[in-house]
Amino acid sequence: MEMHQVRYFLALCEEHNFTRAAQACNVTQPSLTRAIHFLEEELGGALFHRERTGTQLSELGRTVRPYLEEVYAKAQAAQAEARAFGRQRRTRLTLGVMCTIQPDALVGLIGGLQARHPGLELDIVDASAGALEERLLAGALEVALYCLPGREPDPRLHHLALFREPMVIAVAAGHPLAALEAVSPRDLSGQHYVHRLNCEFRGVAGPIWEAQGCTDCETIYRSERDDWILAMIAAGLGFGFMPRSCAVHPGVVARPLVEPEFWREVNLVTVRGRPHAPAVGALLREAMRTEWFGAPALATERERARGGEA
Repeated sequence: MEMHQVRYFLALCEEHNFTRAAQACNVTQPSLTRAIHFLEEELGGALFHRERTGTQLSELGRTVRPYLEEVYAKAQAAQAEARAFGRQRRTRLTLGVMCTIQPDALVGLIGGLQARHPGLELDIVDASAGALEERLLAGALEVALYCLPGREPDPRLHHLALFREPMVIAVAAGHPLAALEAVSPRDLSGQHYVHRLNCEFRGVAGPIWEAQGCTDCETIYRSERDDWILAMIAAGLGFGFMPRSCAVHPGVVARPLVEPEFWREVNLVTVRGRPHAPAVGALLREAMRTEWFGAPALATERERARGGEA
């Protein structure tokens, strides 16, 4: 027994006319007639009698009508519940984000997820890049956004490159370094340094600066929080070394670092071979669709370039 047969049967019970019942069900009369015929064959007898006054229920029809009404009502209720469940169902995903990534960088990604996946609840937790990688490998996170320059990527992890940006020297507007168009490691000699403890190039930049002539650079303040670092820089206490997108403060100016330049490349990272929830796939697709600082995701651009070379 098909549900459309039940619907046609009940419509004919109400209309007492095959033509009007077909119109009520938005089908042709032959289709309705054929469905009623199949239903009668399945139930073992005529359900209706055609009379001059109209189509009337047979004794069998009157017997089965309340059961079919109940079946149809329950089917309708089940569909309504399913639709309501689909509207209300929420999928929750936790995204680990490196604490040195500014919230403004994620607005496009979060907005796209909200527009195309309204049932997805996104929880964002921030931590250092090293801590995020540990949580990924331990299974405490399914996906994270971070970078660890200066070392080879862990082969257990899959990286999708999103954006690349230069590191800059951040100083107060009145600082002597602010008068330079670009800053080299030699220019940092003798300056006070405000140290970001979660710096992407911690342990990497220092030896390179020293090799390029930076000497007697004194660290006078340390913090895990970039907002505190910026406040200290704005107060004129020293210079900072940070991504360009982080050097945003009314009292702070950013100058390019040269000889050499440093760039951070931020990736969306998952564990290779690990089964992931559909929400992770939605996040990955949205990240590839998002523009990062006005440019397409690096992984998308590199894939296009490989396709062009082929």
